[in-house]
Amino acid sequence: MARIALIAKAQKKPKFKVRHRNRCRLCGRSRGYLRKFQLCRLCFRQLALRGELPGVIKSSW
Repeated sequence: MARIALIAKAQKKPKFKVRHRNRCRLCGRSRGYLRKFQLCRLCFRQLALRGELPGVIKSSW
């Protein structure tokens, strides 16, 4: 419930511009956010390993 409330609150325009907080599109997590993909690190890793993110491959050397 609290997570849903935070996501709804983040969608509204903040009173001051600096109060904006980036959130993951899938889970709403605010920390570990990757701007390029608009996902948190956990969702990014999950989608990348399943091959659902185009252009992202697991590195090995």
